[in-house]
Amino acid sequence: MSISLSSLILLPIWISMAHIQQGGPDEKEKTTALKDLLSRIDLDELMKKDEPPLDFPDTLEGFEYAFNEKGQLRHIKTGEPFVFNYREDLHRWNQKRYEALGEIITKYVYELLEKDCNLKKISIPVDATESEPKSFIFMSEDALTNPQKLMVLIHGSGVVRAGQWARRLIINEDLDSGTQIPFIKRAMDEGYGVIVLNPNENYIEVEKPKIHVQSSSDSSDEPAEKRERKDKVSKETKKRRDFYEKYRNPQREKEMMQLYIRENGSPEEHAVYVWDHFIAQSAAENVFFVAHSYGGLAFVELMIQREADVKSKVTAVALTDSVHNVWHQEAGKTIREWMRENCCNWVSSSEPLDTSVESMLPDCPRVSAGIYISDPFLLHVRVRKRTEGKSKD
Repeated sequence: MSISLSSLILLPIWISMAHIQQGGPDEKEKTTALKDLLSRIDLDELMKKDEPPLDFPDTLEGFEYAFNEKGQLRHIKTGEPFVFNYREDLHRWNQKRYEALGEIITKYVYELLEKDCNLKKISIPVDATESEPKSFIFMSEDALTNPQKLMVLIHGSGVVRAGQWARRLIINEDLDSGTQIPFIKRAMDEGYGVIVLNPNENYIEVEKPKIHVQSSSDSSDEPAEKRERKDKVSKETKKRRDFYEKYRNPQREKEMMQLYIRENGSPEEHAVYVWDHFIAQSAAENVFFVAHSYGGLAFVELMIQREADVKSKVTAVALTDSVHNVWHQEAGKTIREWMRENCCNWVSSSEPLDTSVESMLPDCPRVSAGIYISDPFLLHVRVRKRTEGKSKD
C-alpha cells in the first residue's frame, strides 16, 4: 500500500500524541501543543503536493468512455460504469477529474439538443456586441410561431446546464434519466413548441491579468547605488513570492475571474429576460412550465416581476421539489391565489402518488411524486398528464 507524503509528514506527530495521551496529567500541556500544531497544518495544501498533474482529456474518447445504445456511460475497454475513485486517497484529484468529465458531458448534451432534438441554439443577450460575454438558450423551430401550446423547461441550481436535470444521473444512470431530452421529444411529438432555459450560465471565466510591478530602476532621478539596493530587495521579494506561490498553488492552476452576462447574471434575471424577449413574444395561447428545484424559485420571481403578463399567458406550472418560498420572496396575495389554482409541486415522498403532502406555506398544492428520492427524472414522469390536462383548449 502506498503512503502519501502528507501522511509521512503527519505520522510522527500522531505517534507522539498517542504516546503522550497514555501518560499522566502532566502530559496534557504537550498534547494541547501538538493539537495546536496539527490545527495549523493545511491538509488540503499538503495533499496537493502528492497529486498528479490536473491535466485531463477534453473528449469522452480521451477519458476512454462512451455512451452505449442504452444511453449509459461505459468504459470503452472494460464496459464498466464510471469510477469516481480512479486514484485511491486522492479525493481532490478525483473530484477535479469528475468535473472535467462533467464539462465534456455538458457539451455532449448541447450537441444532442441540436442534432437529436432539432433545437436551435439562440445567443443572448439578443443585442450583444461581439466582444461582450454571452449565454444561450435552445428553442424548437416553432417555439415562437406555434399558435396553440408552448412548453418551457427550467432546471435547478448547481453545475447543470440547458438540457440537463442532473449530471450525476447522466454519469451514473443514463441520458434518459439525467437529461430533459425524453420530455423535449415527447412535447414535440404532441405538438408543443419548446424553449429550454439555461439559468446557470450567468458568466464566463477568464484568466486574471497578471500584475506587472514597475521596476525601481526606471526611477532615473535616484542614485545608482540606491537603485541597485532597491533592485536587490525587489528580486528577493519576488523570489519569496514565487516560493510561496509554488507551495500555495503547486499545480499552477490558473487564477480566474468572472465576467457576468448582461441581464442574465442570475437564474432569476435569466428567467425574466427569456420571458420578455421570447416567451411573451410567442404566439402560443397556452404556455406550460416544468420547473425543478431552484427553477421553481426562478418562476415565482418571474411571477412577481411580470404578474399580469404571466397570468394572461401561462396555463399551468408543474413544479418538482421546488425550493421557492412565497414569504421570503414576498409574493403577494394575488400571486399566491393564482398559484393555488394553476401550480402543483410534486415532492419527494414515501406516500402514494398524488397524495396530498402538508405544507407550511399558503401557495400551490404539494403532492407526493410516489417516490422517496429527489431524482428529477423520476418526478417529471409523474407530471405530464396533469400539466397537459389543464390546457385551455
